[in-house]
Amino acid sequence: MEAVVAVVALLFVLFLVLGVYMTVKAVKAVKRGVDRTISEARRTVEDTTLRAKTFAQVGAVGELAQLRLSLRTSMRATQDVLRDGVAEDASLQESLALFERLSAHGHQLDDELRRLERDPDKAALAQRLPGLRERTEQITKAADSLRWAARDRARKFAADDVDSLSTQIGMEAGALRHWTTEPPPAETPAPWPEPTAEPDKAAEQSWPEPSGQTSQEPTRPAITPPTARPTYPWQKESKPESTT
Repeated sequence: MEAVVAVVALLFVLFLVLGVYMTVKAVKAVKRGVDRTISEARRTVEDTTLRAKTFAQVGAVGELAQLRLSLRTSMRATQDVLRDGVAEDASLQESLALFERLSAHGHQLDDELRRLERDPDKAALAQRLPGLRERTEQITKAADSLRWAARDRARKFAADDVDSLSTQIGMEAGALRHWTTEPPPAETPAPWPEPTAEPDKAAEQSWPEPSGQTSQEPTRPAITPPTARPTYPWQKESKPESTT
């Protein structure tokens, strides 16, 4: 009985710990979602404000807003392409690591540009604009290079996959339409060879003649007729009997 109670208590503790873990995990996921939503909303508001400044402000302030907008747009686009692509292509992991290092310099430059927007010394700001413009172009150019390289790689893999898939589909379509293919022609037996010379039919049908005898030799009768008896002188002639 005590063993059963101990097992039930252990199961209760395990379920309680699992419930707490799942609750904490859910709370963290919700918090991340809320933070992401707040960050996106703040970023959208800030980008909209920068666009408004590029049209409304003139001089150094308007140019600073333009630099910040181009920097943020390029870095955000590259970040999305690399993070989405690394899930399908592990080779982009190194490219993503390089971008993270570049992103640190981008954030540093963006913070500097934001502070300079509130600087009242417009003359000093105008003097620093060429250097700020060069740094912004350098970072955005590097980010654009990574982004387009990742897109070209994904497009090349997709094209290769489409080519291979098209070849397989063509083979399968041919197999499905096997009845439309014409059967191979039946093999015609080769004719017997013609004789080179016509054989002598008479020779084929006659028996061979006996050796030593020609066809012109006269034939001998089967029975030899008797010859006349020789007459001797001492023999008398027979007289005919008288009838008287």
